[in-house]
Amino acid sequence: MQKTDRHQVIVEEVQLHNRVLLTDLANILNVSMDTVRRDIKELDELKKLRKVHGGAISNGFNTYSDRSKEIFEQDSKVKIAKKGISLLKNGDVVLISGGSTNLELAGLIPRKMDLTFFTPSLPMAIELLNNKTHHHEVYIIGGKLSKESQLVTGGLSINSLTDISVDVCFLGTGYLDSEKGITETDLEIAQLKKAMIDSSKRLVALTISKKLNTVSRFKICEINTLTDLVTELEPSAKILESYRSKGVNLV
Repeated sequence: MQKTDRHQVIVEEVQLHNRVLLTDLANILNVSMDTVRRDIKELDELKKLRKVHGGAISNGFNTYSDRSKEIFEQDSKVKIAKKGISLLKNGDVVLISGGSTNLELAGLIPRKMDLTFFTPSLPMAIELLNNKTHHHEVYIIGGKLSKESQLVTGGLSINSLTDISVDVCFLGTGYLDSEKGITETDLEIAQLKKAMIDSSKRLVALTISKKLNTVSRFKICEINTLTDLVTELEPSAKILESYRSKGVNLV
């Protein structure tokens, strides 16, 4: 594979999953780790992505300071966010993680809704607070803040989540598969998301369909733990049949 083709694949993988590990890219491209490191370094210098320890993240990964930046598949994510709002009821207590689709949802919530939010995501907390049309209560879960993901992780955050019970959780997801479930590249984030699920009566995943049938290293939950799966597709789409068969409500 030529370098330009490798670069295209790397950028697409990073845009899709937000964070990708060097080892996974080496396997996808069937090249050495050294080759992937060089490619990542060049793409970082070209500002196509951000090089981090062990891999790369997208330029817009959990970035709240400049929402004018181009967002991957933004039209689809806005459509998904609008569908997700239909699952909310006035007075709900909501637990929500980060991610660009969840951030779109936060910006589209109708003013008339009276909601209480808990989040372990710094960008999400700021997005909710900066929306002048909303008057929701916003609580940020405490813990160690990851510089890369801008999520709090670790024992403190997990212990905090055991003390709350929420009506609905919007779980940011990078990898979903009807057989392998929901998975994550980072072990600490996977543990945090497990705790979020345990605190929730209803579990919702908002995701573009390109993330379906993808798998990473660390298991968060089985796919039938999901109450609702929201994509830009019609619920009758063939790619969603295996998720429907697991008892997941398709929106």
